[in-house]
Amino acid sequence: MTGTAGAAELPVVVIGAGPVGLAAAAHLLERGLAPLVLEAGPAAGAAVRQWGHVRLFSPWRHDVDAAAARLLASRGWTAPDPEALPTGAELVEQYLQPLATVLSGRLRTGVRVVAVSRTGLDRTRTAGRAQTPFLVRVQHAGGTVEDFEASAVIDASGTWARPNPLGQAGLPAPGEAEAVTAGRITAPLPDVTGRDRDRFAGRRVLVVGAGHSAATTLLELGALAEQEPGTRICWAVRTADVTRVYGGEDRDELAARGALGTRLRRLVESGTIRVHPSFVITGFGTGDDGLTVRATTPTGDEELTVDLLVPATGFRPDLAMLAELRLELDPAVEAPRRLGPLIDPEFHSCGSVAPHGETLLAHPETGFYLVGTKSYGRAPTFLLATGYEQVRSIAAALAGDRAAADDVQLVLPETGVCSTDLGGSCDLPPPGVDEQGCCAPVAAQEPVAACRPGPQPVTIGAAPFLPSSSCC
Repeated sequence: MTGTAGAAELPVVVIGAGPVGLAAAAHLLERGLAPLVLEAGPAAGAAVRQWGHVRLFSPWRHDVDAAAARLLASRGWTAPDPEALPTGAELVEQYLQPLATVLSGRLRTGVRVVAVSRTGLDRTRTAGRAQTPFLVRVQHAGGTVEDFEASAVIDASGTWARPNPLGQAGLPAPGEAEAVTAGRITAPLPDVTGRDRDRFAGRRVLVVGAGHSAATTLLELGALAEQEPGTRICWAVRTADVTRVYGGEDRDELAARGALGTRLRRLVESGTIRVHPSFVITGFGTGDDGLTVRATTPTGDEELTVDLLVPATGFRPDLAMLAELRLELDPAVEAPRRLGPLIDPEFHSCGSVAPHGETLLAHPETGFYLVGTKSYGRAPTFLLATGYEQVRSIAAALAGDRAAADDVQLVLPETGVCSTDLGGSCDLPPPGVDEQGCCAPVAAQEPVAACRPGPQPVTIGAAPFLPSSSCC
């Protein structure tokens, strides 16, 4: 970093070179602003590359940002088929990597942001704060530390690096860390039928969670079990009912997302997947014979012994690096305060959140924004298109175009789901199915639509695969 410059002459630092971070850079460039993208991974889209085997259930037309597409087209890029469904790897290869190449002069990789503050000011100092440049401290791969100054900061670093713990009350269960170290608890979204096939074939596998990432893993395990009959699949959720996971099925405007729920329901009803409802994990024991999972249930304490556990309990934001900033966060979901009530999964589970931009995302720390999945905090569902509209609005605001910043427009595909109370019961096994195996099968009934009364705002449907915030 060179000497302190006037804030207006400094770049806008974007943290994270994922889809939303790179889109932010494209919008800033269109507005005549200078972005500097800082990425912890060795290349753009580092988190997406880790789930590259997963096929998105939103087509390309929902996955490409408009400003990014214009920037790429100016360099001769040919857009993919707008109706095709890309995998994560294809999203990187056909979109994110070309975009990163165009932005290469404004992108630094292998630099992890460890703190954001104001130059010369901690969070207690007020005088001149809004006019003081941001200080962004990074750590390079070799361990050296470097400071950058910025006129504004857009944090698009996501939540992938901070999975939620498996234990109750938002805490790791006793023995959880040891089970991870022993390799009994895998990373989220393993490549069950590809790279990690040998690890799962013929094994007893427990999936914990009730979101789209859980559904994705369960379907892959179901496909593996057809080829490897010794593969036994268990599914643990905290609620007594798994029908919420099936979503809108044929009522979902994203056909692939609807099909996800339909296929999962069939595997449960056939007994291929055996469900443990109302299953609250209290501890783990790791031994040569596998992983013992201890839990409380309505009928008493229970233990399962499995070979592998796949966590699908969602993620939470890393806020430690923002400790010196004046943030205003929703106390429940850790999203920006004005956005939090619109996306809290305890109250809103269907339809679409109202389009939102800079105004709802602003903090008392002028010029700082959380965007993308990190802006949703612990809330479980997010679409790329939402993040693209967020950064379009923020770039307009930073450029002084208030009218454009406030003109937030976004049409999102409906989920087809209209309540958290979907009916159905997971308390009893279906008639004629024995209860042998690693967990007992549970009957699944068709969802019952029953809209919440009143004109309450509700959340959007889930992102291409994106994880739920909890296993309930």
